[in-house]
Amino acid sequence: MTVHRVYNFSSGPAMLPLPVLEEAQRDLIALPGVGMSVLEISHRSTVFESILAQTEADVRAVGRVPPNYRVLFLQGGASMQFSMVPMNLLGAGATADYIDCGSWAEKAIKEAKKVGTVNVAASTKSENYTRLPRQAELKLTEGAAYVHMTSNNTIEGTGYTTLPEVGAAPLVADTSSDMFSRPIDVSRFGLVYAGAQKNLGPSGITLVLVREDLLERSAAKKSTLPTMMNYAVMAENKSLYNTPPTFTIYVVGLVMKWILAQGGLDAVAAANERKAAKLYAELDRSVFYRGTAEKASRSLMNVTFRLPSEELEKAFIKAATAAGLDGLKGHRSVGGMRASIYNAFPEAGVDALVSFMRQFEAKQG
Repeated sequence: MTVHRVYNFSSGPAMLPLPVLEEAQRDLIALPGVGMSVLEISHRSTVFESILAQTEADVRAVGRVPPNYRVLFLQGGASMQFSMVPMNLLGAGATADYIDCGSWAEKAIKEAKKVGTVNVAASTKSENYTRLPRQAELKLTEGAAYVHMTSNNTIEGTGYTTLPEVGAAPLVADTSSDMFSRPIDVSRFGLVYAGAQKNLGPSGITLVLVREDLLERSAAKKSTLPTMMNYAVMAENKSLYNTPPTFTIYVVGLVMKWILAQGGLDAVAAANERKAAKLYAELDRSVFYRGTAEKASRSLMNVTFRLPSEELEKAFIKAATAAGLDGLKGHRSVGGMRASIYNAFPEAGVDALVSFMRQFEAKQG
């Protein structure tokens, strides 16, 4: 049976690689040699322990994760990490620096302030987050507990290409929408976290890479932190303190294998750069379409743009959806258009969008 699949430009949950979906489909009835569905296996079984171990090994291989970092599979999404990071890493009397570069960074700051002292090192909120703060604008705290950044902003369409210099303080990054979209130097970070539903797998799991020395701060808080919010406890129990989302971890493992089969992150990055370049070239060619992010801050994952009027934007979305180009409506807080073109999004889908944009402009421009 032929299944029709539209091009899904949603910001997440986003497209998964077709080979991953096909393998998961086969295993939904029964895992080979097991006789039960991947949805049914116990998280305490040797079968799942093997899946978990292999998924971690492949995460380490994809990201070239150094041995002094622990790989955690947690629940609650990146939004839970907005609380867990300060709860575990921000001690009494210390200050955490936050770079305010988008709506999700703003939310992270709000949660951290409930836990301890926060210094907003720089902010571009007054410019509607159309660009990232520059290095010279950062006002960092001497001896900060950590510096928090958001590597890619799904709502505003901006993303870092080079990391900010933060001195000796551990750099903590929310990489939810660009994790493993290109090579990453994990050793530059104290902690990295990412909700899976953009580039890593389906929703319901959060990947956390944490340097072992930072777990000491977490371990010191075992008597005061809720158990499920403690990194050290999760690390000691290898993400199995309670029942984890077993199916989601399994799919993340399949996605890691798919990335490795593509040639790793270098090959994935080259494909992502090609896709984004085609779409940005169309925005720069036209006066009918207007990119919303400053060119120097443009994201490779989320391309945001506007049309001359909201009426035309509504017509664009309706016509695009009818043409099999789904999920192009921008975030409700900013409006406009947003094309999310994560790892699994096919280059043919970008070509189809560019072709549609030209046709729509010819009729409405």
